[in-house]
Amino acid sequence: MTKSGRIALPKIVIGDEEHERLSALANSIAARQPELAEELLAEMDRARVVKSAKVPADVVRMNAEVEFETDEGHRRRVTLVYPGEADISSGRISILTPIGAALIGLSAGQSFSFEARDGRQQRLTVLSVGPAASPVVKPEGEGSAVIDLGNARDARAVARPAAGISGEDDPGPSAA
Repeated sequence: MTKSGRIALPKIVIGDEEHERLSALANSIAARQPELAEELLAEMDRARVVKSAKVPADVVRMNAEVEFETDEGHRRRVTLVYPGEADISSGRISILTPIGAALIGLSAGQSFSFEARDGRQQRLTVLSVGPAASPVVKPEGEGSAVIDLGNARDARAVARPAAGISGEDDPGPSAA
């Protein structure tokens, strides 16, 4: 607690590229969803911004897998994603939710209080942070593609050559 009796907010770290993208996202929704925009912008304002390559591995960033525990003792493992990629049934939580905004920039061991959509005060503690998944493009119908930012192991499996090939990097076509 601070001298004023308020609970001190934990220090958070955000990479410069994510900071820029998340700030733009918040500004783009400000007219339609001012509360969500304000919440995300407040997190961006208080964050220590570092070069993206310098973000520690245990810090929650976009597309990272996060395990946390609520003050009620419920444990969850989720992936923090941009709004168009959210799918609660797959554990993909949008940054534009109270819990998503609360998670960004935290590191393992840190706790944060936030107001849930139903108005209840919640507290969560980050237990672990997995690496951010690399995007994988999967074909979906003719002429379109969907970016799948699923588990990094799945991304590596999709990127491997077909069965029966050694799995070493393919140098591509050779000049004849």
